[in-house]
Amino acid sequence: MDNFDVVVIGAGPGGYVAAIRAAQLGLRTACVDAWRDARGKPALGGTCLNVGCIPSKALLDSSHHYHNLRHRLPAHGIEAGDIKLDLRKMLARKDKVVRTLTRGVAGLLRKHKVESITGHAALAGGGKIGVTPHGDGARRTLVARHIILATGSIPIRIPVAEVDGDRIVDNEGALAFSEVPRRLGIIGAGVIGLELGSVWARLGSEVTILETLDDFLPAADRRIAGEALKVLRRQGLDIRLGTRVTGARAHDAGVAVGYDDAEGSHEGEFDRLVVAVGRRANTEGLDPAAAGVELDDHGRIVVDAQCRTTADGIWAVGDAVAGPMLAHKASEEGVAVAERIAGHAAHVDHAVIPWVIYTHPEIAWVGQTATELDAAGVEHREGAFPFAASGRAQGSGETEGLVKVIADAATDHILGVHVLAANASELIAEAVVAMTFHASAEDIARTIHAHPTLAEAMHEAALAVDDRPIHI
Repeated sequence: MDNFDVVVIGAGPGGYVAAIRAAQLGLRTACVDAWRDARGKPALGGTCLNVGCIPSKALLDSSHHYHNLRHRLPAHGIEAGDIKLDLRKMLARKDKVVRTLTRGVAGLLRKHKVESITGHAALAGGGKIGVTPHGDGARRTLVARHIILATGSIPIRIPVAEVDGDRIVDNEGALAFSEVPRRLGIIGAGVIGLELGSVWARLGSEVTILETLDDFLPAADRRIAGEALKVLRRQGLDIRLGTRVTGARAHDAGVAVGYDDAEGSHEGEFDRLVVAVGRRANTEGLDPAAAGVELDDHGRIVVDAQCRTTADGIWAVGDAVAGPMLAHKASEEGVAVAERIAGHAAHVDHAVIPWVIYTHPEIAWVGQTATELDAAGVEHREGAFPFAASGRAQGSGETEGLVKVIADAATDHILGVHVLAANASELIAEAVVAMTFHASAEDIARTIHAHPTLAEAMHEAALAVDDRPIHI
């Protein structure tokens, strides 16, 4: 048996980061991961790096360039003539980005002397982990004083639309179409559905998104969500709310999809169908019960505020536990757990975790929405500033969207910031820092922002909280 101070199960953003931090703190660490790429080789980085965050952003970026070349650059006086799409090359670039980063993770583990072990891990109790390698290798038993479960999540399956990997796919399949579908159906108007829909719509697909909920992006600010819905529909995404899919049948020419809405029952025909109805905690094959690790009613690993499970010496982070399924949330929890194991103080403030949807414009927020504050009876003030009034946005032609700042009516402390903008994922960082240090709207209002920048919209929105914006 091999003995370690820490064994991390899972090498996604929560797992490999936890392993590196544990090794930095002098703990003998191993990281077990089962992921293999299309060639059957180990590929660290989990869902996010292999078939999630990274490849989707690579395709979003490539498709955005293609769309701009066809539709936006002529307004800048740039004519490109006959524009051709080489989808094979675009996908190859995406795959190269993934390979570069997975190899980078492997290099980071080697640098920090973390033993990387490929295989399926299962808990055995008493600090033991059984690892079954791919192929014919011998089963291995690891013993650890501490175990960190970072097993991530997997797509939710629905019986009315069973994924077959051909006509009906999940997010992984939707990142690898060999040709642009003429008609693409997507079940679910959440983050994954909107991002994948954006990719293929830019490349020429007629995209229809079927969403059960009547509200669009209910977790987002209502004004931001409303503006985003209008923008996305103008871009060609046919987003149908209040629509329940009743069945999907693949055939030689495509997929027939039945659905109900307020007007009755319908059937649509698509070349491909993407099932993007959310994700669930991945504990398959882990055998948590063997080690006394409890799961909740949703199949997530039960943890306390410090990420401790119900079993001594076993911790869990990321998508496998309750909370937002975000890579950066998993990473911060992984770091905090490693530091706690090493005897250090550690803290993750879940109230200031930023959310981002990488459509164009992007949607980002941190903190609470006005709806949540109204429900809680918290008096607040709001200030907003549209990018149509931004000099930098006008210069770039990216005028859609706005920044909204919400502050406590009594203390002026910032309670939430919501952004719809071309670079919302970058702009939200200022709000996260401000809220982490318990800043007020006045603090941002009195902070000098460079001109001309998109960040000035944050400044103006903070001024607007006190009814004194300058440029609108």
